[in-house]
Amino acid sequence: MMGLADRDRRRAGTIWARNLDGDAPVVLPACPAAFDRVGPEAASLLAAAMGPGSLAEIRKRFAAGRLCYAAWVGRELASYGWVSYEEEMVGELNLRLSLVPGEAYVWDCATLPAFRGRHLYSALLSHILRDLYVQPVCRVWIGADLDNLASQRGIARAGFHRVADLLVERVLAMRLVWARGHPDVPESWVAEARRVYLGNRDRVWLDSLASSRRS
Repeated sequence: MMGLADRDRRRAGTIWARNLDGDAPVVLPACPAAFDRVGPEAASLLAAAMGPGSLAEIRKRFAAGRLCYAAWVGRELASYGWVSYEEEMVGELNLRLSLVPGEAYVWDCATLPAFRGRHLYSALLSHILRDLYVQPVCRVWIGADLDNLASQRGIARAGFHRVADLLVERVLAMRLVWARGHPDVPESWVAEARRVYLGNRDRVWLDSLASSRRS
C-alpha cells in the first residue's frame, strides 16, 4: 500500500472567469493613476519591474502577440498584467491553457511593492476587461495561487467569479492535476474550466520534474 510520503494532495490554485456580456465594475484606485496598453517601447521599464533577466522574455512575449497593460502613478510604472488569446503556460504546473476564439487569459500580474494596498491591481483588471470588451472578447480567464488572498480579493473586486480550484496530488515521480468546482458554481462553468486548463479531461498526469519548471 502506498504510504503517505508517496502521496501529497494540495490545492494549487484558483480559477476565475468573467463573461463580458454586460458592464464590468469600474474599480477606482485609492490614488491618482492612469491605465493603458503598452508595447515593445516599454520593454525596458517592464524589465526593471519584472526583475533581472526578464528583458529577453518580455521581447519574446511581444513578438508572439501577447498584450501588456500597465498602471502608472505619475511617471512610475506601478502595476502590470499580460493577456494571451490562444494558449499559454500556467506557472510551475506546466499546464498549457487552450482558448477558443473570443476568450482571453490574464496572467503574470504584479503590483510593485511601493504601490500595494491602493487597489491598483483590481483597477488594472477593470481596465483590461473594458478594453477586451471592445475587441471583442466574450470571456476572460484568470488564476491565482491559493494562498494569495490579496490577489483573490482584487480579482473578485474586478468582477470575476471563482469557478474552480486546481488540485495537485503527487504520486511517486508524477503529479495528478484536476479541477474541482467551487460551491454553487454551475457544472457547465466547471466543464469550461476543465476544457481550458485540462483539455476537456477530468485529470491530467504531469511529470513531477517538468511541472516545477517555469515557462
